[in-house]
Amino acid sequence: MTTRIFFYSLCLLLLAACRESVISPERIDAYPSIYPDYIGVTIPATIAPMNFTYADRSAERIDVLVEGSSGKTIHVNGEQARFPEKDWRQLLASSKGDSLRFTVSVKRDGKWSVYRPFPMYVSPHTIDYGLVYRKIAPGYEVYSRMGIYERDLSSFQEKALIENTLVNGMCVNCHTPNHTDPDQFSLHVRGTHGATFLRSAGKDEYLHTKTDQTLSNFVYPYWHPDGEYIAYSTNNTRQGFHVAKDQRVEVLDLASDIVVYHPADHQVLLCDSLRREDRFETFPAFSPDGRTLYFCVAAARKIPDEYREIRYNLCSIAFDPSTGMFGERIDTLVNAEAMGKSVSFPRPSYDGKSLMFTLSDYGNFSIWHKEADLWSLDLSTGKIRPLSEVNSEDTESFHNWSGNSRWFVFSSRREDGLYTRLYIASVDGNGQVGKPFLLPQKDPATYYSRSDYSYNAPDFVSKPIKIDPKVFEKQVSSDQRTQVEVRK
Repeated sequence: MTTRIFFYSLCLLLLAACRESVISPERIDAYPSIYPDYIGVTIPATIAPMNFTYADRSAERIDVLVEGSSGKTIHVNGEQARFPEKDWRQLLASSKGDSLRFTVSVKRDGKWSVYRPFPMYVSPHTIDYGLVYRKIAPGYEVYSRMGIYERDLSSFQEKALIENTLVNGMCVNCHTPNHTDPDQFSLHVRGTHGATFLRSAGKDEYLHTKTDQTLSNFVYPYWHPDGEYIAYSTNNTRQGFHVAKDQRVEVLDLASDIVVYHPADHQVLLCDSLRREDRFETFPAFSPDGRTLYFCVAAARKIPDEYREIRYNLCSIAFDPSTGMFGERIDTLVNAEAMGKSVSFPRPSYDGKSLMFTLSDYGNFSIWHKEADLWSLDLSTGKIRPLSEVNSEDTESFHNWSGNSRWFVFSSRREDGLYTRLYIASVDGNGQVGKPFLLPQKDPATYYSRSDYSYNAPDFVSKPIKIDPKVFEKQVSSDQRTQVEVRK
């Protein structure tokens, strides 16, 4: 016991020795310049510590006092603001539905300055357990390490689910859970040992999804809410590369259709209206009630000569889950072509109130379009608007909703125009969108400056995804596949 007390006392002495007092600071009536910019953001009560540093690295030290509405505080002092995880969790839990007050002091050239305190709001609405996303080198020109990863949002823990080093030449993409539930999960594998991994009804299957009546293997999945169906597009694509600095990669559809798959009997449901030769149909998404299928459609053009003239509209068609039958009429919800624009990645909120999509100048590979922004469609009024609260001067794309529709995650190139990073934004009961915040890291300045990977295709998950890499490697390498068939 004496040894333990001595060790504890020694730790307190060392901590006190490392912390400098803020002496006679100059008061500055402005917010501090911090990285990441977390000033005025709304966060969930279970988010990992929102660590930050002074933005221009000119500070010798930074002192931060965080005060919660309940009287709890955290005080850190050092080269950066790094908050103890246990204290941070307790502070957020006691301030849920209220706000935190951050007072930042900065030491430069031996002198301290104290800035105007700024708020951080703690939402009363919960957020899901974590995120699943792909990380990949941003160029796409060469084969490099990449994979599907999972991040616990309450901590800084990230784990690899599947990496392409498992099987030589393997590429993994097009992953999605059903309404954040990883017990229903789809993942596409490209390469010599290609397959569609599908977890459904308590079992895992490795599918061969190309048939003599479809263009290609399944891509761009979206689950029906009851889990009985999953929509995919089938695409004949070509990848091209620009020489211009701001336009690096383009993926072009030579042809594309939409199908719906019924896992219980391995049957593919076809609809003539979604397989027209004079149209490109892609990016399907079911409505929360499962009775509407949203998708993007463009008039077929000569590729590559007319690829800048390809513009996708947002459309919908009725779907009857009791029979697997489609409606006869296609409705245009957003006529982007009339705006001189193009829609990609439609994602309806799970509460059925709105649908978010990316709007760019042309095509459907908007992740390299600098002008690409997020827009919202009000499903009750049909009105659309740009999400100016989150858009920047660079690319915004790849977005998905939390399970309760109170948060969404998206990727952006706003930091350097090259790497996509993940941002999370809040949505209140009136549909008001909060200022987005960069995905927290333990040491964000070092982490993001040294990372060689882009994040894409993020989605929320309600619990950890259980995939055994050894089993996955064995099954993919075996080439044993379940063949899907078109329903007669």
